[in-house]
Amino acid sequence: MDGTVTAVSRDAAHMFSKPTQDSIRLLAGLGVEGDAHLGVTVKHRSRVARDPSQPNLRQVHLIHAELHDALQAAGFDVAAGQMGENITTRGLDLLGLPTGARLHLGDTAVVEITGLRNPCAQLDHFRPGLMAAVLGRDADGRLILKAGVMGVVLAGGDVRPGDPIRITLPPEPHTPLERV
Repeated sequence: MDGTVTAVSRDAAHMFSKPTQDSIRLLAGLGVEGDAHLGVTVKHRSRVARDPSQPNLRQVHLIHAELHDALQAAGFDVAAGQMGENITTRGLDLLGLPTGARLHLGDTAVVEITGLRNPCAQLDHFRPGLMAAVLGRDADGRLILKAGVMGVVLAGGDVRPGDPIRITLPPEPHTPLERV
């Protein structure tokens, strides 16, 4: 169940896409150094407008490169960082992880998964039709959110493309991911 970091991204401005970097530094309890979403409390503008004192459960955004592959096969021009993620992974079923799963990235960094990214209309502003492409339905008609997962930084460290990712699962029973 181990995977690999394929790209890392950050942006100090509240832009939709984030430029890829050679490395990023994760700061415990805060997020990605130099990123607009760094902080103990929420930084996403819509959430700040509702309640700026909410804890920031969205310090780090991760997307699986396999989603990019599927979107490209469907005709969307999408690459790492362009959907706002900080870390792009390969070889992990991010969407299948339970709440509280811990991703050990590189030598020291640890991110605890808090939930699913709630896709927004900005996806369609970036690429028309992208919002619908990252949503689906399971056999029972339940909505599937495919736009990645969110997490908080438990232990800091530098993360680079090529770094291994090791998963530690929380004790059972596992709680499925929900939107955060």
